[in-house]
Amino acid sequence: MSQQPLVIDDDYTGEVTPGGPAQRRTVPGATIVKLSVGPMDNNTYLVTDSATGRSVFLDAANEPELLTRFLAEHAPKLELIITTHQHWDHWQGLEAVAASTGVPTAAHPLDAEPLPVTPDRLLMEGDTVAVGELGLEVIHLSGHTPGSIALVLTEAGTGRHHIFTGDSLFPGGLGKTADAEKFTSLYDDVDTKLFGRFGDDTVIYPGHGKDTTLGAERPHLAEWRERGW
Repeated sequence: MSQQPLVIDDDYTGEVTPGGPAQRRTVPGATIVKLSVGPMDNNTYLVTDSATGRSVFLDAANEPELLTRFLAEHAPKLELIITTHQHWDHWQGLEAVAASTGVPTAAHPLDAEPLPVTPDRLLMEGDTVAVGELGLEVIHLSGHTPGSIALVLTEAGTGRHHIFTGDSLFPGGLGKTADAEKFTSLYDDVDTKLFGRFGDDTVIYPGHGKDTTLGAERPHLAEWRERGW
């Protein structure tokens, strides 16, 4: 008996759980589908250009059979699989998904070595990942890992931003860092490159858990620096 199609809920809240339905947010020029997989509740994201149907997938974290089926059903024009950083829980499904889809992979060079497949493309600060008529800007955020990256989607017409931050920024604080030096590096990068550039209506899509906005988190920046995490 054939498997049932994966469910995607168009009532987007940003709260997804492993084993539950994916959620789809439609914005001017694009759709964003959020799906949680694996025992560590890893978020994966499919960003699709509305004009061409071309798409990019972020963090093949776990459950490769599920992800492969999900991408076959909802991303027939998938062009690239991006890994936001080197931590194992974000790439457990990468080798199998890349092999089954035949799609090239990408990551920052400082985080490339631990990955199970050598990235076909190395993403640097300021690069643009073209997805049909969309362009995702690459921002390097060093501290959680040396080569963590965020991807910035800008809405067509409105200019509102959507940022996929991996494990560098969450509701309530920064991602985990190993020592004070790495915390300072991550704090300074997030403060300057995200809060210093983008408006309060910018949506943050983290590697685990619920979404947030820069406006919701901005009042707490001084608190984060003071506590050191």
